[in-house]
Amino acid sequence: MTERIAIVFGTRPEIIKLAPVIHRLGDRALLVHTGQHFDDNMSRSFLEQLGVGQPHLHLEVGGATRGEQIGQATIAIERFLIDERPAAVVVQGDTNSGVAGALAANSAGVPLVHIEAGMRSYDRAMPEEHNRILIDVLSNRCLVPHPTNAEALRREGIADDRIRVTGSTLRDALAIIMPSEVERAGLLAEYGLTAGGFVLATIHRAENADHPANLRAILRELAGLPLPVVLPLHPRTKSKALEFGLQPELALLHVHEPIGYRQFVGLASQAALLVSDSGGVQEEACIVKRPVIIVRNSTERPEILGTFAHLVPAGPEIGVKAGELLARLPTLHAELEAMPYPYGDDATRNVVAAIDELIATI
Repeated sequence: MTERIAIVFGTRPEIIKLAPVIHRLGDRALLVHTGQHFDDNMSRSFLEQLGVGQPHLHLEVGGATRGEQIGQATIAIERFLIDERPAAVVVQGDTNSGVAGALAANSAGVPLVHIEAGMRSYDRAMPEEHNRILIDVLSNRCLVPHPTNAEALRREGIADDRIRVTGSTLRDALAIIMPSEVERAGLLAEYGLTAGGFVLATIHRAENADHPANLRAILRELAGLPLPVVLPLHPRTKSKALEFGLQPELALLHVHEPIGYRQFVGLASQAALLVSDSGGVQEEACIVKRPVIIVRNSTERPEILGTFAHLVPAGPEIGVKAGELLARLPTLHAELEAMPYPYGDDATRNVVAAIDELIATI
């Protein structure tokens, strides 16, 4: 196959999971960056570290409202697709950028492929849930990471011939970027940490960062843990913490500016425990074999609950669950190390094969 494929992304998780696909497609990939994450630390560094290269179209929709992001990006991407006429458009996940790419592909009459399709939290309060459902409905191929995602799509009336179980490309991404053992030791020294002697946390979702009571409770629970807590501070969370007057809570944590993905996964592999509201960190925990506390009311990855992941709301449950997990170390780490990765093998190869299969049928 030599047909060009438009790859639309705009956020850190999309860049990470699409990087192996972009590498495999090589010169066939037409990169469209919406600029949904417009901070250099949240976008440019990931492009560089994952060797993705410069986008063919780079927009700047970051900082706008959800509707404005989707609308502005849809208009620009549609024009790009009409001019370039790729054989297919690929989007990933549940972002505003993904919705824009899907709507633009539909409008321009270009076949659409959705990577990480079929994931459902069944929580309609999450904008991401609306996004992923809409993208799946519009997609010619729904590439799912796990058989449970395929079943979810079938229950919603998506035909079998549109569904492919490909696995997740995240493990392939980590194979590209994971620091060596020597580099990981250097990271620990740089941050003044010891292996297994700290907690790594990330908080950024609106349900947590945008609500003073929730954000205060999370930060206080993290500060009360018996190990030092490293918190790379997302720009959104930093802004809200300052707005809500939570500087005293932040002062009790090891707060850092957002760090590169290579450094993040290197630290994650050495942590005792992860605490996050990120979808990607849930899956990263399955790869680095560390337990993760998910600070959310729901998750789109229920298949890892009770093993790698533990779901708790913002509040005292964070400290309680963390205490339970930390009390089981190092036995818990050994148990997780023995568990297989739940999201398949050869995902990147499977994804590209599914894209080419779709193109061949058109």
